[in-house]
Amino acid sequence: MAGQGKYKETLNLPKTDFPMRGNLAKREPEFLARWEQADLYGQLMAARKESPTYLLHDGPPYANGHIHYGHILNKILKDLVVKYRSMAGFRCPYVPGWDTHGLPIENEVERDLGKKRRELSDGEFRELCRKHALEFMAVQRDEFKRLGVFGDWDNPYLTLDHHYEATIVRALAAFARGGYLYRGKKPVYWCPVHRTALAEAEIEYFEHTSPSIYVRFAMDESFDPAALHDGLAGKKLAMVIWTTTPWTLPANLAIVLHQKFDYVLVPNPRDEGEYLMVAKELAPSFLAACGLEVAEDKWLSIDKARLSALEGARYLHPFNGPPEGDNDYKLWFADYVTLEAGTGLVHTAPGHGVDDYRTGVKHGLAVYAPVDDAGRFTDEVERWKGQKVLAANPEIVSYLDELGVLLSPTSLSLTHSYPHSWRSKKPVLFRATDQWFLSIDHADLRGRALQAIDQTEWVPNWGRNRIFGMIENRPDWVLSRQRLWGVPIPAFYCQGCGQVQADADVMEHVATLFEEHGADYW
Repeated sequence: MAGQGKYKETLNLPKTDFPMRGNLAKREPEFLARWEQADLYGQLMAARKESPTYLLHDGPPYANGHIHYGHILNKILKDLVVKYRSMAGFRCPYVPGWDTHGLPIENEVERDLGKKRRELSDGEFRELCRKHALEFMAVQRDEFKRLGVFGDWDNPYLTLDHHYEATIVRALAAFARGGYLYRGKKPVYWCPVHRTALAEAEIEYFEHTSPSIYVRFAMDESFDPAALHDGLAGKKLAMVIWTTTPWTLPANLAIVLHQKFDYVLVPNPRDEGEYLMVAKELAPSFLAACGLEVAEDKWLSIDKARLSALEGARYLHPFNGPPEGDNDYKLWFADYVTLEAGTGLVHTAPGHGVDDYRTGVKHGLAVYAPVDDAGRFTDEVERWKGQKVLAANPEIVSYLDELGVLLSPTSLSLTHSYPHSWRSKKPVLFRATDQWFLSIDHADLRGRALQAIDQTEWVPNWGRNRIFGMIENRPDWVLSRQRLWGVPIPAFYCQGCGQVQADADVMEHVATLFEEHGADYW
């Protein structure tokens, strides 16, 4: 067939100058260069100069490495919002920023230095952190621009800028002047890997397997068990606590219970003549976990009116010896005791828990936390001194078993959600240390913050409930960190008496110096 293969010449098809392939690797940089040369962002700002402003506050990334998919998703979603609002007629200034201080940058620099870190002064180390942060700020800026994100990239905000550092100190001065700033020894989240306190926002929760133990604390002979029930005349009595943190038992100073709960006295099958006290509702789960069989008709119920006999009654610590303080090793009542798990009697270590701390303050107990910065027992805990506290858990459980006070099997454990450091991804400790705090309840700051939440429009709506719950229940904000690369807290310490001076006027003066010289001036 003479004309075969020429049918396409008879078809009227549209023609285009667009290439068949996008060749994006080559073309996209050309587009970006054209936009930058034309100052497209500047033109948008000029065109919308008299328009109403829509401002997106951009939470900054850490300047400690290349961007990842999380950064990409974050920046592109924000860029979509800004560009949409701009096309809708708003003036939308977008000022990118970087968090150039903190632990992530220190970690990278320390990793690069290795053993050479010991040869550097603190000032030299801070200078390396500064260089690292600026280097990766520039890297990330180019990578974000490569995504096509519009913004004032030549004038970002950086937390290491002198002006920014001075502004932080001025804010701290305002807290001090308003009475919000204080220093105290309180239990805080502590990362033993990086040896620093952590705020709630720096905590992540992961599954963790902990020992689950029931321990009997015998009552001191000064307490007459018959005060609780006539059937206990001539009998022995022990309180039963449940804990997943055996490492805190050396710091135990109290046991608390709830005055409105129903408690029962269960005969101890392993020690004739001894009764074990637990909450009635939790008795079945306690007995099952410990492998004890005691018929319910053998239990003795305690009249609530007689529970008051326990307040201030002394018990015997399983291994710590006699009490040092007048109120050590006593029982107290507290409303935070629950019936969700355990025995209705709560082992209390004021140096290792928020509720424990409050109980300790109320009853004059020491804020005792015999754990060092690396998460090891101090010399005060002679049997396990120098050991990592979490690693010592099995030994503590075995020792309790040797003493005859462990009621549950040594192998009993619980997998549960447990706080971890956001950086090391390792379990954290609750440990009392001297820190600087912002009082969340001073001058009704918490109440005013909650009101502000309800005056804000939330998209999506569940965001309101999440932040409201966080503010409603959060403890005081721990401001201090045990790190070098950051903005120092301008406080003065007397080397003789240890007194601390944090004056708002002095802080304002320091801020002026930081404005000119930077935080290294400190």
